[in-house]
Amino acid sequence: MFSQAHRTTLKDLMVLAWPVVLARIGIMTMGLTDAIVVGHHSSKELAYHSLAWAPSSVILTTAVGLMMGVQVMTARMRGEGRHAEVGAVLRRGLIYSLQIGVAAMILLSLVGPFLLPRLGFEDGLGEGAALPLTIFALSMPAYLISVAAQFFLEGLGKPKPGMWAMWVANIINIGLNLLLVPDLLGLGIHGAAASAWATFGARTALAVFLIIYILRMPEVKAWGLFKKPARDRVAEREQITVGMGAGASNFIEVGAFSAMTVAAGLLGANQTAGWAIVINTSAIVFMLPMGLSSATAVLVGKAYGAGDHEGVKRAGWIGMGVVAVLATIVGLVIWPAAGLITGAYTNDMAVLAIAAPALALATLFFVADAIQVVAAQAIRAAGDVFMPTVMHFISYGVVMIPLGFLLAPSLGVNGLVWAVIVASLISGLLLGLRFYRVAKRATLTSHQATG
Repeated sequence: MFSQAHRTTLKDLMVLAWPVVLARIGIMTMGLTDAIVVGHHSSKELAYHSLAWAPSSVILTTAVGLMMGVQVMTARMRGEGRHAEVGAVLRRGLIYSLQIGVAAMILLSLVGPFLLPRLGFEDGLGEGAALPLTIFALSMPAYLISVAAQFFLEGLGKPKPGMWAMWVANIINIGLNLLLVPDLLGLGIHGAAASAWATFGARTALAVFLIIYILRMPEVKAWGLFKKPARDRVAEREQITVGMGAGASNFIEVGAFSAMTVAAGLLGANQTAGWAIVINTSAIVFMLPMGLSSATAVLVGKAYGAGDHEGVKRAGWIGMGVVAVLATIVGLVIWPAAGLITGAYTNDMAVLAIAAPALALATLFFVADAIQVVAAQAIRAAGDVFMPTVMHFISYGVVMIPLGFLLAPSLGVNGLVWAVIVASLISGLLLGLRFYRVAKRATLTSHQATG
């Protein structure tokens, strides 16, 4: 029965979710802008961009997952009434983001350009992707600082500044792409490398805006942000643990999708460009459940911190229900419009012939993929950190990668999409069942304590 408590939770979810969703869509709109501008400049440059983005996205998404502890712990501190300690959460998050960002930058800059030319890609794709990858790497520290700041604001229940900052960064990214990709300024760079520099500029602007905004907030002194906090090893450990669980899951999932890009790269430039269009569009769609998962995690984390186990259960199931409905609607819109959408990326008829049917097929995994990401975040926010990681490993590592490489030689990009469909269904089922167990256990514990 849909009680007043359910209606309140649904309202809180939607109020928190829509700015978070728009902010997450803004993240992928940067990639969409890059792909469209580069794709119209040159299909081969789009393939370079896709191969450069693949290893970059693995490290980036893993690092973003490592920062998830900022959001969850900020929400828990609010739920526990420990408002004076949320500044310590952000301070730790900014230190972690800088450390992780510099390490990611060094790793990608040294390892990526060495490996890409040696993976056996056709048409010199590995050599062409090396420079864009290095430029993407340089933007890692600034971007992760912005992620820590954005997660902090979301954990506080203030997601709108992050949303506006992300869209300002998108405007900067669009402007830089239009200037740099065709080399209108005569700088001697163009295509994928120029687009990577546009991303660097936009990410730096995003970090600067968010840090200045937080420092100017009137509550900043009350949070203890300007003073060194007393050591709280339990909170430190929990923040790191939540981040490690989310980071490991992100690494597995995005690493698996990057492996699909490698499989496409082995098929040639047109297949790689076609897969890039499909995965880029699907990733933009994925930002809808990604945003709802963050909003759900904030509500679950706040209820968990307050000891409201019924609230944990209620927030998790409502989050999954809402995202299932929305993902269904999105899939029904994209399926008949697949040809129009792929046409926005490129005019190359050979690439369009690959991408359009594959994107229509990809709508089959939207709902399952949406449910699994919301369930995973709800489970972590309820204190069960590592089981989602195990389930992601089974679904995407054990099932999707081998299945994709098995199907790709005969079915091309469609084979890769079928592998994603199967993995998403398995992941959605496993994580939905896991949240059922977590919520049931928490509710039973609550009833026993009050009884």
